[in-house]
This record gives sequence, structure tokens and C-alpha cells, in this order.
Amino acid sequence: MLLIYLQRFLMPNQDGKYITDFLSGLTVALALVPEAVAFALVAGVNPTVGLYAAFFMCFITAVFGGRPGMISGATGSMAVVLVSIMLLFPNDPLTGMQYLFATIILTGIIQIIVGVLGFGKFIRMMPKSVMVGFVNGLAIVIFLSQLQQFKYIPTGLDHKVWLHGIDLYTMIGLVILAMLITHYLPKFTKAIPSALTAIIVVTLIALFIPLPAKHILNVGDMIGPAKDAVHHVFSVPHIPFSWHSITIIVPYAFILAVIGLSESLMTLSLIDERTQTRGRGNKECIAQGVGNVISGFFKSMGGCAMIGQSMINITSGGRGRLSGITAAIFLLLFIVVAMPLIKLIPLAALVGVMFMVVIETFEWASFKFIRKIPLHDAFIIIVVTVVTVLADLAVAVITGIILASLQFAWQTAKNIYTETYIKADGSKEYMLHGPLFFSSSTRFKSLFSPEKDPKEVIIDFKYSRVADHSAIDAIQYVADRYNKFGKNLHLRHLSPECKALLGKAGNLVEVNVLEDPDYHIASDKLG
Repeated sequence: MLLIYLQRFLMPNQDGKYITDFLSGLTVALALVPEAVAFALVAGVNPTVGLYAAFFMCFITAVFGGRPGMISGATGSMAVVLVSIMLLFPNDPLTGMQYLFATIILTGIIQIIVGVLGFGKFIRMMPKSVMVGFVNGLAIVIFLSQLQQFKYIPTGLDHKVWLHGIDLYTMIGLVILAMLITHYLPKFTKAIPSALTAIIVVTLIALFIPLPAKHILNVGDMIGPAKDAVHHVFSVPHIPFSWHSITIIVPYAFILAVIGLSESLMTLSLIDERTQTRGRGNKECIAQGVGNVISGFFKSMGGCAMIGQSMINITSGGRGRLSGITAAIFLLLFIVVAMPLIKLIPLAALVGVMFMVVIETFEWASFKFIRKIPLHDAFIIIVVTVVTVLADLAVAVITGIILASLQFAWQTAKNIYTETYIKADGSKEYMLHGPLFFSSSTRFKSLFSPEKDPKEVIIDFKYSRVADHSAIDAIQYVADRYNKFGKNLHLRHLSPECKALLGKAGNLVEVNVLEDPDYHIASDKLG
């Protein structure tokens, strides 16, 4: 039974090859090192805090997550929030780190609750325009982040400056070589991942071929000398239990939970689209939460899904859980055993691989179809892209959803109208078409003429959908107007819930049990 479970759990990629997942995971592990270090430095903590976070997040989500093939680790989107916590304690970074770890733990708990309650399913409601804007914006963010690798700290200075002269030209040449290998090798063979090959080839060239550059930047230059070592053993954060602590931890935890889940679920949806498969959003929320909780207890900065590394994995052929597990295990080996060797990898090799990720991630087709799609969709794509670059993913996604929702409400509100009939007995019937909800309620009120209509008036909702309490309020308003002019108003084809909410107009409802629909509307009064 155990063997059967393991076989189902590990599941080879769609080509049935474990070796592809294994090699793809190795490639991802190499790319995770500089990213984790960079994001740790962004957060203002020791590089090992980011490295171990990448290990915990990658391993736990690979084992328990809802999207095999997706890679998680320490991310820049969360790092820019975590640094705010560290800045609260400029003279006591050790205390700041304790608050950081506590915040990560609470972040994980919130994410677990979101997954358990089933809120992860709402990612399926993401408009296509928001998704395109997210992908394009994130590709630009990845590109801009890689430009920082073209900087170094000269001797005697405490800040980075741009490479120049022969050093810059050599760096650019190696980056282009890595990009060419990554792009063209799959056309000849797919036996080994092209990204891994590019990293190995560029590293060997930098080590054994005399190059004109005075200094070729490598991973070791990014990590720098070890200092302020952090022992990553299980530990409960040491912070005082007070209102002051709560006011620090809770707001940041909610922000991090939203950012982490937004990026993770958006990445999950993107991989679903690219691989023509379907992940499980709620399960991924729980796994992300568990990863952050464990990261916090083991003095790591937590994280979420990484679109760059996930795309490296997918394009290298990694589809199964084995790819993520392999990446996590190799990352741990690099940290514990092989860090001296990893430090020798030129940054140019990793930058070249990431540039190819940028090219493959960006929706280049958007330049063609943006002129053919509705103007409001094009506007949303541009806004989400810009906000992703200038602010962060969570703000961009929320902004895009709000814009898309407002646009949908506005367009849908225009679709409500009536057909009128004068019946043989002299009564007037309004046949309502289109949904009645908060956005269309104002127009609904203007469709009727109580002062001109005959004594008996019928409003038939057979071809309309009463959607919320604003709709009920609009119906009540029209009923009150007809009452004011002494007219008898009859409402047909309303659901029992609508009738219950009509209140004092309930005696005007014409009951039609055989034809009245039975659906539930969104109203607090109905619980």
C-alpha cells in the first residue's frame, strides 16, 4: 500500500519521465539561491533567512500543494512588506526579526483558514484582462529585478554602482550566451533542461577560459561574507504579548496573506493555462499557510509561489511533485554542503535564464489583440500592468477586479428593459427583461409611469433575475408609487425570497406557484 501511495503521490510528468522532473528540479534549485539571497537582503535580514525560507516553502508546497510543478520560495512581493517590520526596530534588528517570524506564523494561519473555508476557488473568477495585466506586469518586474545584478560594490564603498567598460560587456556577452543556449538547445535535444545546461556552460567558461573582464560577478558576490548567523532550529518567537505587539503583527500578517495568496493563486491559474491542466486552489492555500507557519517557527521569512522559478520548471519539463521536492532537497544540500561551489556560479548565467523566463512569460500577443478587444478591457490590462510594476501584485489584482466588476455592472445595467401590453380587460402588463440588481435598480425605477397607467398594472419578472436587496428596494419603491396614485400593482414570477422581503408591499404580490421560480438572492435579511 505504501508503494502504491508513493507512486501516485510522486507521479511522473505528463511524458512519464521521472528524470525530467529531477533535472528540472535541479535547475530550479540553482536559480532559487540568488533569488532567495536577494529577497532576504531586501527584507533586511541575513541571507540564510531567505535560503531556508525557500527550502521550507518549496518542499512543503511540493508535497502538500494543489498545483504540482509550481515552485514556492522567498519572494520579493512579501520581502518589501517584511522590511517595513524590520524598519520599526532600526536599533534592535534581533527584536525586529522576532516580530517578523511571529508575523509570518500568523500569515500562515490566515492562509490556512482561507483554504479551509474554500475561498481559494474565487481565483477562477479572475477576468482574462486582469490575468494578462498581471502576467505582463510581473514579467516587467522580473526583468527590472535582474538589472540589479549588473551592479557591484567597489572596494572602499558601501553602496552598489553599475558595471562599466569591459566588465559590463563581458557580463552582457555571458547573459546573451545563456539566453541562446536556453532558447535553442530544446530544438536539438530535450534530454536535459536547457536552463541547467546554460548555467553549467557559462560557469565553466567563467572558471576556465581567460576573459578580459577584471571581475565577473558571481553568487558569492551577492551573498558576501557571512555575518549575524541565524541558527534555524525550532523556536517560538520571543515577543511580548501586548496590544502594541498585536497592532504590529496583525495588520502586516493580513497584508502578507493577501499578497502571498494572490501571487500563488494567480501563478497557479497561469500554469493551469500553460499546461492545460487544473490545480486545486484551496489545497494550495492550505499548503502555503502550512509552509509559512513552519518557516516562522524555524526562523525563516516565509514566502509564496514564484512565477519565475515556476516557469523555469514548467518550460524545463517539470510537471510532477518530484520536481519541487528535488528543487527543495538540492537547495538544502547547496546551503549545508555545496555553498562554496554555488558561490562560483556567474550571475550572468542566472540572469540569462531569468531573461528567457521574462520573454516566455510576457503575453506578446497582447500587442496584437489589444486593438481588437473592447476599450475597457485594454484599459484594465494597462492599469493592472502599471500597478503591478509601481505598487505590488495584491494592489494590482484588487484594482483590476474592481475595475472589471464596475465595468460589468455598468454594461449589464444597460440591458434591463420592458415590453408593454394592454390586455383585453384594460389592465397594463410590463414584461421585464434583464437582471435587476444594484446597478440597474435606478433604471428600473424609470421604466414605469404610475401617474399615466390604468387602475390595474402587472409587472412580470419571468425574463428577469432579481439579484440583491437593492433590487428588492427598487421593487418596493415602484410599489409605493403605484399605491400613492391609488393603482393596483401585481408582481408575477417572483421567488418566495423576494416576496418575503417586499414587506408592506407583500399584499400586492400575485402568487403563481406553478410558474414562480425558486432561487436565493444575496440578502442579509435572509441570512
